[in-house]
Amino acid sequence: MATVFSKIAAGEIPSYKIAEDERFYAFLDINPLAKGHTLVIPKQEVDYLYDLDDDTLAGMILFAKGIAAKIKAYTDCNRVATVVLGLEVPHAHIHLIPMNSEKDVDFSREKLKLTPDEFAEIALNISK
Repeated sequence: MATVFSKIAAGEIPSYKIAEDERFYAFLDINPLAKGHTLVIPKQEVDYLYDLDDDTLAGMILFAKGIAAKIKAYTDCNRVATVVLGLEVPHAHIHLIPMNSEKDVDFSREKLKLTPDEFAEIALNISK
């Protein structure tokens, strides 16, 4: 059975897409810590990031690097945090989170509540 992330990458579940190629998919987190919080996933369904083969893992990091640069430009943050966290979806993923301090990547913080229009505008601006 496909994970929710596989269904998102396949277009079966809607998402706010940031970028896609033949191996990877990036989309806005629907429970973001900050505007621009993006998830990067391999299209290959693997539960744990470090179970990916070396070529796929390296490719995923390079794919994320380009997206992080766009997030940084759009949000004017100090850095884009790269976080590997989460057990709720058994599909390898990386969080890219705009940050100005370490407090910005505290997952116990209340998440932002954004409207569909806000999500769409953020996705459009980052994906340029």
